[in-house]
Amino acid sequence: MSNQARVEKIESLLTEALSPASLVVLDQSHLHKGHPGARDGRGHFDVIIVSDAFRGKSTISRHRMIYEALGKMMTTDIHALSISAEAPDQ
Repeated sequence: MSNQARVEKIESLLTEALSPASLVVLDQSHLHKGHPGARDGRGHFDVIIVSDAFRGKSTISRHRMIYEALGKMMTTDIHALSISAEAPDQ
């Protein structure tokens, strides 16, 4: 799967699971060329998401919600994931 297709899949899964008010997924894989973790073909991504689903949740709970939404992509397509997850009022 190309990194563009991965970005689209990440956006789709997070939108379906968390109905975000705002979502940006950035492919940062090009910054990690030659990095040992990048050799297996999985990507490095940044996720910036705002969702009502995060209201009253701790940072760790928000991250777990994202990992759960992404499911097996975390082991098959994503090597590294940087997350900024906030509720709309933050």
